[in-house]
Amino acid sequence: MNFKNRLLLFICMLIGSSLWAQNQTAIIKGKVIDEQNKPIDHVSIQLKNTAIGTRTNENGQFSLTVPAGKNITIVFSSISYENQTIYKKLKEGETTSITIALKPNVINIKTVVKKDDRKRGEAGMVKIDPKLYDKMPSIVGGIEGQLKIFLSNNNELTSQYNVRGGNFDENLVYINDFEVYRPFLVRSGQQEGLSIINPELVSAVSFSTGGFQAKYGDKMSSVLDITYKRPKEFAGSVSLSLLGFGAHIEGVGLNKRFSYMIGLRQKSNQYLLQSQQTKGVYNPTFTDVQGYFNYIINPKWQSDLFINYARNRFDFQPEQSTQSFGLINKAFQLRTYFDGAETDKFDSRYGGLSFTNTPNSKTTLKFIASGFQTNESESYDIQGEYLLGELETDLGKTNFGDLKYSIGTGVIHNYARNFLNVNVGNLGHKGSYDANRHFIQWGINAEMVGISDKLNEWERRDSAGYSQPYSDTSLNMAKRYKSIQNLSYTRYTAFLQDNISFDSIGLVLTGGVRLNYNQLNKEFLVSPRLQLSWKPKWERDIIIRAATGIYNQPPFYREMRDLNGVVHNDVKAQKSYHAVLGMDFNFKAFKDRPFKLTSELYYKYLWDIVPYEYDNVRIRYFGKNDAVGYAYGAEFRLYGDIVKDAESWISLGLMKTAENILDDQINYLNIAGADSAVVYPGFIPRPTDSRVSFGLFFSDYLPRNKNFKLFLNGLFSTGLPFGPPDQKRYEDTLRLPSYKRVDVGFMALLLDAEKKERPRYSYFKNIKTMWLSLEVFNLLGIQNTISYLWIQDQTSNKVYAVPNRLTSRLINLKLVTRF
Repeated sequence: MNFKNRLLLFICMLIGSSLWAQNQTAIIKGKVIDEQNKPIDHVSIQLKNTAIGTRTNENGQFSLTVPAGKNITIVFSSISYENQTIYKKLKEGETTSITIALKPNVINIKTVVKKDDRKRGEAGMVKIDPKLYDKMPSIVGGIEGQLKIFLSNNNELTSQYNVRGGNFDENLVYINDFEVYRPFLVRSGQQEGLSIINPELVSAVSFSTGGFQAKYGDKMSSVLDITYKRPKEFAGSVSLSLLGFGAHIEGVGLNKRFSYMIGLRQKSNQYLLQSQQTKGVYNPTFTDVQGYFNYIINPKWQSDLFINYARNRFDFQPEQSTQSFGLINKAFQLRTYFDGAETDKFDSRYGGLSFTNTPNSKTTLKFIASGFQTNESESYDIQGEYLLGELETDLGKTNFGDLKYSIGTGVIHNYARNFLNVNVGNLGHKGSYDANRHFIQWGINAEMVGISDKLNEWERRDSAGYSQPYSDTSLNMAKRYKSIQNLSYTRYTAFLQDNISFDSIGLVLTGGVRLNYNQLNKEFLVSPRLQLSWKPKWERDIIIRAATGIYNQPPFYREMRDLNGVVHNDVKAQKSYHAVLGMDFNFKAFKDRPFKLTSELYYKYLWDIVPYEYDNVRIRYFGKNDAVGYAYGAEFRLYGDIVKDAESWISLGLMKTAENILDDQINYLNIAGADSAVVYPGFIPRPTDSRVSFGLFFSDYLPRNKNFKLFLNGLFSTGLPFGPPDQKRYEDTLRLPSYKRVDVGFMALLLDAEKKERPRYSYFKNIKTMWLSLEVFNLLGIQNTISYLWIQDQTSNKVYAVPNRLTSRLINLKLVTRF
């Protein structure tokens, strides 16, 4: 046989053996189940690095033909579960049966979008544990109740907060990328309903106190970024207290491709308000219904739906009030008898829908649409006849504490018929791309705003038969606002940012820019921002953080309305520059317990700001950009287990904030009544200038029985500036008394499924935990002041500042059950 024939024979034998080997097959069949032994359909079963694969049927069953005689790798994957890999080597013709149990892994959009976090800590970022919300003794409760430990606070009745010299309107709030809003007409904490954040639905909380990233919106002070849960099984909760009740359920369906959460809350401050100095018939009712739904359409697409409806009512018929004030040796009393009533209605609706596409492991595309509507009305017609007198302060006299003599009498008549309708619609897109060291994010959004506002409000004052302000030719009102406004506008925003990781030196750098165009005032804004986080390779666990950038806040509506109710459409955005430098230090103390100390220095320069003044919790703006200002300070926070396995926090803040109203001046007159001198006040304290703030959260338990626990909140803030209601900001240099408050809660664990501490009755078998709490609000009984009522005696021309007090000591019972 020659060489050619031998070669031909060898090739034929090689081809034949290859074909014979390819015909060597085996079969793997079986079933894919979840942790509850339920079948999972549409699971992808793939022979790695080949095109061989199949899917499970509706019963979770599958059959797959695979090559025999060699090692193979089979991957089981489903978008709702963690991937599982098995390794096999089967003989020719062999058939084997297996059962695969997959662990749930419900996709969390935040897990994808938040890859930019890669952070060991952002400048200004505060992490909150949402699981502690129902344990902290707080009238407000919820996530905001926890935040107040870290922030300056002077009002326990409101869930709103000031951050580093900013006001309530300067804070952003997001729920799973949906920007949410608060009511607008609320003027006191008594009227305020429930926060839109339902804490039972929350899985994570991030709070930035300044220097936040470009991906967040256009406000000057803070960002509260809330992540709602993605349930993995059926669960729920019910809570009852003297202040209201709440309930929620959550669960999954459609083989865990669909998840849902529905919450219902009802709050009534009636019990709380009975302790106020103004007595009467209070009937406040606040109701909130909320739902969050997620549906996994296919491995690349999923959708989220967020809906919320809030119905808030505040009905009040005041009867009488007694307010004592002054010094030990010079005390006064104001007694007022009322006639009339107040009815306030705040109805809001919110809906948000998003679709998220993950075309590959590196790219995420999200499309968002949302709508917000609020219908608010404020109606009151209340007349109060008052008697102002001096009290007897001599301890040796039998009439000590009684009215010694009358100083004056008068009438204050307040009337309002205010109506506001706001509609906000948003259409936007956000995306991200993971390029290993770089994590790029972008977004674009259009916000459509429509506002209809009817303002009709006045105040009439009478002292000793004389109207104030007095005129011998006309009858004047102390206050008079009347206007009708209808406006609509569109605002366009966009951002681009890159998160760069330098792993070799432990550095994370985030740079971005935000663009904003307001169709109403034709203003175009550019906001560059930069953040840095560096973890040196030192022996001690230290992270150094820094942030800087421009933060603009375009006017929404209230900034455009001045003190007289006139709306100025030409008001520009308020602007600020932030610089933040901070450090995190993780260490162990007290027998190896973990602690974390954070410290930050910050500086903010403000320009084009709109001056304002507080009326309880209502902000009244001057309606023009005519001030510059600044805020600087330092914050220190300590987290850790002061008591083993019991988390505690301590927060200390030092701050100064001031503003210079550019067209403000004081004219001094000579004897002839002509101007003799002009003085420019310069920088004066801003209304939020609380120089020192201290917060404490402490938890403990009985040494031999952790089922009995104690939680204590302590708050201290130096007083805020205030002055007479004359629209002259330079006179607002007086100070409220410092705010001091201690709340304590005692909790007892009644049932615990994990510890099997529950009765053996059928109706308890599904309960996971049950807690009973006794809370004491304002443990020390301190009378804190929120504002002043100004009374002028016409006969003596003296003006008296009568303090409006906050809540006194109260006891609350609360039962929380989870199943």
